Amino acid sequence: MLPFSLALRLVTFVFALCASLVIPKGETLSAGEKKEAVDRLVEELSKSYVFPDVADRMTEAIRTRQRNGEYDKLDDPQAFAQALTEHLQAVSHDKHMRVRSDSGAPAPGSPRRRFPESEDGFRRMNFGFEKVEILPGNVGYIDLRMFAPADLAGPTAAAAMEFLANTDALVLDLRENGGGQPDMVQLFCSYLFGPEPVHLNDLYFRPMNETRQFWTLPSLPGRRYVGKEVYVLTSHTTFSGAEECTYNLQTQKRAQIVGETTGGGANPGGRVELSKHLSAFVPSGRAINPITGTNWEGTGVEPEVRVPAKLALATAHTLALKKLVEGCTDDDRRAELAEALAHVEHDLAALQAETAEARPAAAERR
Repeated sequence: MLPFSLALRLVTFVFALCASLVIPKGETLSAGEKKEAVDRLVEELSKSYVFPDVADRMTEAIRTRQRNGEYDKLDDPQAFAQALTEHLQAVSHDKHMRVRSDSGAPAPGSPRRRFPESEDGFRRMNFGFEKVEILPGNVGYIDLRMFAPADLAGPTAAAAMEFLANTDALVLDLRENGGGQPDMVQLFCSYLFGPEPVHLNDLYFRPMNETRQFWTLPSLPGRRYVGKEVYVLTSHTTFSGAEECTYNLQTQKRAQIVGETTGGGANPGGRVELSKHLSAFVPSGRAINPITGTNWEGTGVEPEVRVPAKLALATAHTLALKKLVEGCTDDDRRAELAEALAHVEHDLAALQAETAEARPAAAERR
């Protein structure tokens, strides 16, 4: 058996670590390869899927469709992967549970983002830190697109937090974040709490029958971001590890969530090769929040301030500035904040009007 720490690295919240072997145009699946894929899938479900009873129901559903010949004419790799994904999710309602072809086209419910497969790839993506800046009114902003492995991304995270250490509020943008490593979620959350340990989350894995607890780290490079308001931006595509970060901060009452209900994927797992052209992501674990005793699987994380994702940043920035104005006793600083607030509210009103105009047009096209 693999050491638990290594096994955890192999079964992460990362959406799309699947390597891509491009299938030549026009290549099809043989009946033998489809049978091989289904047999391997059923074997892995029985052995690893986090809920054994659900695994049995998925197996029965797939085998019944296989016996009825529903897959006989599905020779296109993507079409076959899509059908299997739909049939598995119809039973499990698990958005992590999916089959994909190595053509690179995602099946429904699969992420559209690609994650790097090497340290150099993570580096070229700046370990997910797309943008770090100071917004008007001295409000910090981080656009974080993934939770890269902490041992690689740690120095970049420390640099980002140190850069923003003197801001008066923080906006964490996870609207385009599809997940990542739980150790990086742990590291980033640690910056938002004091040195006293805070129990963030647990992960239970069925194959090892083991649970790992995640607490904030007692020691960090650079300064912590404490005693200041934090706002997390979400969209319906915020998923997996990004949802864990959001849920951790929400349940600990450390941040206010602004935006849309997240995607609803809380079951970590790993990639399994099914055949030459097919692979599956099989969830083998589940998150257990120490406060709620449950997680966000199938429901997503509900924001306290529900607005379209497009409006989330301006809305959170407005909330942050209003809070700062309320607590400000310095006349010059208060005037500076009021000016910044007026500009942001003007921009928000313009976005709201633009969004309202777009809705009838979209409805008309439908």
